[in-house]
Amino acid sequence: MNLLSQFQQNKPLKDVSTFGIGGPARFFIEVSDVETMQKVLAYCHQNSLPFLVIGKGSNCLFDDRGFDGVAIVNKIAFCKIEETQIDVGAGYSFSLLGAQTARKGLAGLEFASGIPATVGGAVFMNAGANGQETSTSLIRVQYVDERGQLESLEKSQIEFSYRFSSFQKRRGAIVSAQFQLTPSTDARQKQLSIIDYRMRTQPYHDPSAGCVFRNPGMGVSAGALIEQSGLKGTLLGGAQVSDLHANFIVNRGNATASDVLLLAEKVRQEVKERSGIELEMEIRCIPYQM
Repeated sequence: MNLLSQFQQNKPLKDVSTFGIGGPARFFIEVSDVETMQKVLAYCHQNSLPFLVIGKGSNCLFDDRGFDGVAIVNKIAFCKIEETQIDVGAGYSFSLLGAQTARKGLAGLEFASGIPATVGGAVFMNAGANGQETSTSLIRVQYVDERGQLESLEKSQIEFSYRFSSFQKRRGAIVSAQFQLTPSTDARQKQLSIIDYRMRTQPYHDPSAGCVFRNPGMGVSAGALIEQSGLKGTLLGGAQVSDLHANFIVNRGNATASDVLLLAEKVRQEVKERSGIELEMEIRCIPYQM
């Protein structure tokens, strides 16, 4: 099956990025069902086309030149809630899922509320907050490999750690996930408290890609290290260290990927000089060619 006619050409990736940064993708397609995802990935494999699967583009910094391959936006967005078990498409809003399950008195995903990711992106990165991680309540994942074959993987078959899953070492697409939650009378209140805190302490309405650096551990946060280095508000080109939360770099309207990378490197160097701690990037920097 020749899918080339269904691909849009030269789609600006800034349009599918919460950062609002990124040059054009050579080819672009939105996929809303598992069968189409299988066909698209099989086509890319058969034609030696590099591909990139995107959720909300909320943890990605796309290259200023764009992407020399097929950018695939995962729009598989069904959601089935049966008692305490959730079956949800990878393109479904993770934040919405956290709010919906909490409203139903289910605990385990309250922390998702306010995280601007899809379910697939959250599983891929093992997103977390408030002492919780995506993998904690996960049961299994459906995955399409680079040849277009559908797999069902139990949680025990997947590696997870801080902001890491073994999907980061594979080429393919998460298409759905199942979660096991627990009944709770205070899930809704906890979820509301989390979203209230997030709205007050993070630059939620500014274009960004979330936290730039991983927390180094030992009870130390990257944001605190950056703030202690006096870097809040630092501006480089169109990119700025947020005045609200120092571990966010925000786009002030005309930032390029180069601006963000140069500013991130300046932050990393100054934190290392001051504290001896070398910060690691949490944002995924997507190259022009893979």
